[in-house]
Amino acid sequence: MPDAYSIVRQAILDKHHIVATYRGHRRELCPHVIGTKAGRRQALFFQFAGSSSSGLPPGGEWRCVAIDGLSDVTSRPGEWHTRPHTQPQTCVDLVDVEIAQ
Repeated sequence: MPDAYSIVRQAILDKHHIVATYRGHRRELCPHVIGTKAGRRQALFFQFAGSSSSGLPPGGEWRCVAIDGLSDVTSRPGEWHTRPHTQPQTCVDLVDVEIAQ
């Protein structure tokens, strides 16, 4: 069975959603960038549904997520969700894969 990093990486290439549990909350996410920051595996997602301890604003929110904190990770096709960045991303400094714009 593929690990979370492999599933998220492939979802970026396929432009698929990720459904996973992170910090006790079930989340629906569109992955945009995956790689490492200071040696830690991370990804930048746009969360468009599900829950979060900080709440989820209408329309969704950008989330920087530690890949090793994800569980029950699945990928599926669906409508792509995103929003323009107001600043350059700082979640990942060594990019493995990023979404083709």
